[in-house]
Order: sequence, then structure tokens, then C-alpha cells
Amino acid sequence: MYEKHDIQIGISACLLGEKVRYDGGHKLQNYIHDTLGEFFSFKTFCPEMDIGLGAPRETIRLIQKEDGIRCVGTKTETLDVTEKLVSSAQEQASWHKNLCGYILKKGSPSCGMESVKLYGLNQKKPNLPQMKGVGLYAKVLQDNFPHLPIEEEGRLGDTGLRENFIKRVYAYRHWKDVNQKMLTTDVLTEFHTQYKYVLMSHDQTRARVLGKSLSATVLAKTTASMAELSKTYLAEFMSILKIKASIQNHISVLQHIQGYLKNELIKDDEQELTETIEQYRQGYLPLIVPVTLLKHHFRRYPMPSVQHSKYLSPHPSELMLLNSI
Repeated sequence: MYEKHDIQIGISACLLGEKVRYDGGHKLQNYIHDTLGEFFSFKTFCPEMDIGLGAPRETIRLIQKEDGIRCVGTKTETLDVTEKLVSSAQEQASWHKNLCGYILKKGSPSCGMESVKLYGLNQKKPNLPQMKGVGLYAKVLQDNFPHLPIEEEGRLGDTGLRENFIKRVYAYRHWKDVNQKMLTTDVLTEFHTQYKYVLMSHDQTRARVLGKSLSATVLAKTTASMAELSKTYLAEFMSILKIKASIQNHISVLQHIQGYLKNELIKDDEQELTETIEQYRQGYLPLIVPVTLLKHHFRRYPMPSVQHSKYLSPHPSELMLLNSI
């Protein structure tokens, strides 16, 4: 696992207490600042301040017009900052590429990841917004770096989404590290082996298809370009991880891993593990309990194929992310 602050995450500046909001205030998020701040290095940015709007300032909003979506002032019709926001976002690509994740301010016409108020869709009621917009800065960020783990601060309140986001951050950092060296089919196969069970906990079918596709490519020895193979693999890898893992998929993975111990455990230990997985299925225990029990047994009966898997340790235990899912 990485040292604290080795992983850099971009974040809307207001979420870390910077007074850059339209009203001159901030939206400090204590969990992000106090907890995630112990593990990640944050790069703050406010696109609205970057383009010179200042704080306090007139609020802006997204409007659907004939020539596309525009970002304009709520009081001053001539205040149109569409091109400035898009240009600002493009100019940040030089440091965006070094990130392993991004946390955006929900609902913002510049930073909102999804469900931003979009006006003008209803011609009869132009001032009645629909939650179909995407902040202009956020859209450019997502278009330029489609595999970068991105989340909104409001959605991080959901324990499952929070665990999913942080898991993706660590996996993306691992991927970037692997690609800093000479990527070969052997290296890519080893990477996939480490994440096989993680992928299966998210989508068993797609995980198997990805594994078989990679194996077929390696066996056929027809890889024309490692760069192309790497690109297509990453796209599917991150797409699978973005799917929220289900309890049933976790149970399947836990039982599969348990199978490696069938010739090692005494009857009582095997029964305890089986009952613990069943209690997790019924919702009486969080995922951390069967995972911890499995880690305990594999310390007694080491098996590299399991111990090297990221499934049992997808992120630092101190974050206690498996304690609530």
C-alpha cells in the first residue's frame, strides 16, 4: 500500500474551506478534509475564480440554447462565461494528467458531475430547470480523462459509493505505476491477476470476459501494439470497477477464496468461516468480518495467488471502508 499523501486528488477548492463561493463563503467537507486528507494529497482548484469572476460574485447557470448549452449570469444576460470555463478546463490538463482521482462540488454549473440544473429545455416554462446538466469544467475533465475516478462530495455520503470511489483511486494509481515501466503482456497479466477477484465482486460476467480476452491475446501472441492493448484493457477495467459491487458478488468471491483452504482448515474453523460469510449475506455482519477472517487463515497457510490479490486489501484498513458495507 502507498505511503500517506503519495496519491494526488483534484478537488473543488470550496470543499476544503477556501472562500471561493459566489457568496464569499465555502463548503468545507470535514470527512474529506480530516479523514481523506490523512491519506491523499489534494490539489484545489476553482474554475470560476480562475476565469476572474471573483468572490462574492453573480451566480451563473446553464441554459440550453439553439447553439448549445451556455453558462450565463442569473441576473446579467450578457454575462456569458461558456468559452472561458471550457478554456480554463483545457488549460488544466497538464496537472490533471498527474491525478488519481477528483472530487467535485455537486450541483455547480462549472463543477457539477451530473444532475446540474439546466434551464431552457421546457420552452413553455423556460425558468423551470431539469436536472440534466453537467458542469462545463467537469465535462471537459471527464472528456479528457474518461477513466479518471471522479465523484461528487454529496455522493461520498453513501458508504458504498465512497468505498467504490476510493478503491478506484488506489487501483488507478497502481495502473499508473505499472505503466511508468515497460508494459509487457506478462506485466499486464500479473496486474489482472491481482484484481481478478476485485473485478468479479463488481461484475462476474464482464470480469470473466476481460480475463479470457486478455488470455487469448497473450496466447495468440498477436499483440500488434501494447499501447492499444493497454488502452482497451484500462477502459474495460475502470468501467467494471465503476459498477457498485453487490453483496451476492462478494459472497461468490468469498466462497471462491474459501475454497483454497478446503484442505487446510480443521472442521471447526471451516464451519466458522462458512457461518461468517452467511451472516454477511443476511446483513448481520459487515464485509470486513469475513475478509479479516480470511486474511487470518491465509497468514497461517500462505498462498501467494490469494495474498497478492487486491481483494482482501483494496485500500488502507485505517479508512475502515469495509466496516459499513
